[in-house]
Amino acid sequence: MVKRRYVMLLFVIMLVLMLTACNTNEQKLSIKLPSDESTLTVEPTTLKFYFGGDKKAASDEVWDEIGQYVRSKGLNVKFDVQYVPFNEYTNKLLTMSAAGDRWDMNFDAEWLAFKQMAAKGAYLDLSLLLPRYAPALYKKYEETGNLQSATLHDQIVGLPWNIKMNLRKFAGWRLDYVEKAGFKIADDEIQTIEDIDRLLRELKEAFPTERITRTSPLSIYHIRDEWFDINFYNLGFYINDPNLTIQAMEQQPFFLEAGLMAKSWSDDRILSKEVLISMEDGAMEWRNGKILFTITSHEWAEANPGFANSSYKQTMSLLYPNKKYINRSQLANVIAINKYSLNPELVLQFLDMLETDQVLYDLVQYGIEGKTYELVDDMAVYPAGMKTVTSNYMEWGGQWAFWNTDFLRPSDTYSAGFWERETKFASEPKNIDSPIDGLLLSETNIRKELLEREKLIQQYARPIEFGVVANVEEEVAKYIELQKGNNIDLIIKEVQSQVDQYIVNKRGLE
Repeated sequence: MVKRRYVMLLFVIMLVLMLTACNTNEQKLSIKLPSDESTLTVEPTTLKFYFGGDKKAASDEVWDEIGQYVRSKGLNVKFDVQYVPFNEYTNKLLTMSAAGDRWDMNFDAEWLAFKQMAAKGAYLDLSLLLPRYAPALYKKYEETGNLQSATLHDQIVGLPWNIKMNLRKFAGWRLDYVEKAGFKIADDEIQTIEDIDRLLRELKEAFPTERITRTSPLSIYHIRDEWFDINFYNLGFYINDPNLTIQAMEQQPFFLEAGLMAKSWSDDRILSKEVLISMEDGAMEWRNGKILFTITSHEWAEANPGFANSSYKQTMSLLYPNKKYINRSQLANVIAINKYSLNPELVLQFLDMLETDQVLYDLVQYGIEGKTYELVDDMAVYPAGMKTVTSNYMEWGGQWAFWNTDFLRPSDTYSAGFWERETKFASEPKNIDSPIDGLLLSETNIRKELLEREKLIQQYARPIEFGVVANVEEEVAKYIELQKGNNIDLIIKEVQSQVDQYIVNKRGLE
């Protein structure tokens, strides 16, 4: 009898455990009742996303609509979408990750925190999950081969975009001001740092009370000398160097030259002094007519800048047109899943739907038809009275990682045929792919040195770059010695080792 009681007790315990497990697995599902057409829906799982940029007025309403749509398709989720200004975004991601915060998905990029987050193990390995929960998206990546760029130690730690672009620099200035001053500037006349210096001084003389620019000259010297910044603690190499010799930027002659030019611009009130502490977005200042000169890319030389006032006009000129320039990285825009996410499979299912569903894609990219955009002959345009600077959703920050040329519509910003033109430009012989695109550098062996290097970059390199130091030559010399004292040789040796190994492995796959 006692034995029978134990058997019955064990049976009851197992039954309870089985029911509990079933209930746990079904918490994220909509359960279809066989007796009729009604659906018993449990509370949707909330997916928390982070994107960069300012939150637009209709964002919450749009993402509520997105949630309703995906639930109608069987994915029982809703969305908590957070936006962080881009000048705070990198630190926000790194801080949240270090604190072990739980969120599900975020936008990232090599120009933000992606390489640091990946090196620190902050992102979830998707190697097994991606093909299982996002088969259509995985198939796209198999076709493009782009996943290799976001693979670290055989782990897929991000989902890169599939767009081919080039960030070759263009000088841009307000044509309406130039016309007002009576300047005569021929097409493509502004091509060198000397040309830019002359134009900026002419603008300052003609419009002494206007803000001229907030862009430092450093990136212009990069083009002139064909230097490639690898987006890793101010290290890089010269494009024409077959050995890809890693060097510290501060030790290059152009760094001193750029600092001296920046100092002259700052002293002559051409370069805005407040740019180092400004919380304003540079692109938005250009759109709002707050500056007269900018450095931009082929994308914004071709796209509609969305000026706040229809009287504003711009002209663009390609800088150093015969110099080689590296195409935009596959890691220029990335979607990543936090390693602490409780719902990675649901995130991937959402991304897979986004890859295959035009209706969902339109909702995510453009919002709600009739409220945030209108569809006119297949073109997504702003509703009457709305423009880029007053948009209540379109052109939101971070959307770039979702760009899909199969679904992207012509818009007020990107006209019909824009993406074909962009691809053609990036494919010109002078625009080349990076030989180390896809290399995710590990910080493990040099973490202490990199931490100190970054502190010195912020304390010394940034002020030099924007010309807010008393004596450029002395500050550059001091900065170089400080970085040497921080064992820059060890940093370079470690990075060079990883670069060399990456090239060897890459050649082995060819």
